[in-house]
Amino acid sequence: MNSFAEGRVLLIDKPLHWTSFDAVRKIRNLVKVKKVGHAGTLDPLATGLLIICTGKFTKNINEYMAREKEYTGSITLGATTPTYDLESEPENHQPVAHITEEMIHAATKPFTGEIMQVPPAHSAIKVDGKRVYELARQGKEVKLEPRKLTVTTFEITSVELPAVFFRVVCSTGTYIRSLANDFGKELGCGGYLSSLRRTKIGEFYVDDAMTMEEFKKSFEGENG
Repeated sequence: MNSFAEGRVLLIDKPLHWTSFDAVRKIRNLVKVKKVGHAGTLDPLATGLLIICTGKFTKNINEYMAREKEYTGSITLGATTPTYDLESEPENHQPVAHITEEMIHAATKPFTGEIMQVPPAHSAIKVDGKRVYELARQGKEVKLEPRKLTVTTFEITSVELPAVFFRVVCSTGTYIRSLANDFGKELGCGGYLSSLRRTKIGEFYVDDAMTMEEFKKSFEGENG
């Protein structure tokens, strides 16, 4: 019996520029099992932990998705982008020389604890059956309602202006891109997400994950 059809939970370190579905499709084609899904999307410009379930374990996906997430990354201050990350070009440039480390640490406070967050206009949320990023690309104005979520930790790990490095622990549904945009707004100079890595989902760590190359080798070793 194919153990992937029975059900496996795979921890994959998603490469840069891949969509989460690229990883799912690659694994589906390799293990020859139809039921393969991931427990929480990572944007193409993010790397890190992707939980992929196969076979009967796909029914556990929602349970994994609901778990707390940890991310590390960088926010570049002094500009904004329409997508809140580097999927689009920086604009609205502002000076950052006056921004102190004290100001940066203080600006995390409004975004810690239970907060209300408006998702990015360029996101996969559906409004009237259409994904809002499709409407945004057509230049249509979309009003998204703020959502309640919890940011347990928003820690600044290093400041190398214009870049600010962070670690965030948050509830599911948190958009780190929105956090970056709101953080830049709080500092009055704008900001966008310039790198992102998911390091943890619940009790699963990226340090225990395999690259796609490692997974392919291990699969071929088991089934060679």
